[in-house]
Amino acid sequence: MLTKLSKNILSTIIYYDILDYPMTAFEVWKYLTSADGRESEENESDVIGLGEVVRALEGEELEERIEKFQGFYFLRGRMSLVEKRLEKNKISQQKFKIIRRVIFWLRFLPYVRMVAVTGTVAMKNAGKNSDLDLLVVIRHGRIFFGRTAVTALVHLMGKRRYGRKITDRICLNCFLTDDSLESRLQDIFSASEYSFIVPLFGQIIFAEFKHKNNWIKKFKINFHPEEMIGLKALCDAGKAKMARGIMEKFFNWKVFDFLESWLEKWQTERIARDPRTKEDGSIIMADSEALIFFHHAHSLEMDKLFQKRLSEVVFE
Repeated sequence: MLTKLSKNILSTIIYYDILDYPMTAFEVWKYLTSADGRESEENESDVIGLGEVVRALEGEELEERIEKFQGFYFLRGRMSLVEKRLEKNKISQQKFKIIRRVIFWLRFLPYVRMVAVTGTVAMKNAGKNSDLDLLVVIRHGRIFFGRTAVTALVHLMGKRRYGRKITDRICLNCFLTDDSLESRLQDIFSASEYSFIVPLFGQIIFAEFKHKNNWIKKFKINFHPEEMIGLKALCDAGKAKMARGIMEKFFNWKVFDFLESWLEKWQTERIARDPRTKEDGSIIMADSEALIFFHHAHSLEMDKLFQKRLSEVVFE
């Protein structure tokens, strides 16, 4: 009979095995995944230490189920994932450079409050043909104007994803306002996405974002909103901040409230007519607080596969 910690460690390795992602001991600890999704309700004040996780990974209880190679842990028979991950890490680093160049200019746009990297690039698990997912936070009351400005600039830079133009293109599939930072999707897939999120602009808003999404701890036991933010972020000062401030003073005139209303009507009608909106598995939300476009969303598929693998490996 496995201990609770061993079950959670296996749950973590299994979930990321589905994504072809072997993990270091530190990553297993940081992204420790509850086997039943009720960890925080039962042990909200408990802290699982890195030492505990390392001892369990190296212990006899898990040796029949997992292996270790070059510092990575994975399910038995999956050693080939290590080489793939090392290669994807190099690819992701190159894609980060593309994203930083785009976000450098997004900082100048009015009402943009935060831009963060999500998806496979944030995990450093991107393939050669992967696109570049961004989450953009816009000031409340200007989300449709902000989306238009961001989309136009990314398009003019030749980096917007559309049609068959996918590789190394920016996928603008998630806009939130600074008054609505809590994710409407609160499942294990979203918890994983937001555990790996990398903010490249808007550190203050990102700190608020983490606190608003403390529900992640239900799935990720060691999630801490107070955790220090990395050093990849671009500075919000100087010319960018000045230009953004000047443009916002101009666009705050009452006449632009009518423009926002017109853009909302035009965009929501266009989204409703889009055939992809009605496809099975699509998650589309379009209102004054959130614009979310997850065509062929993988969250339900991932959850079903994860539960199936759990029953086979952990609760066999």
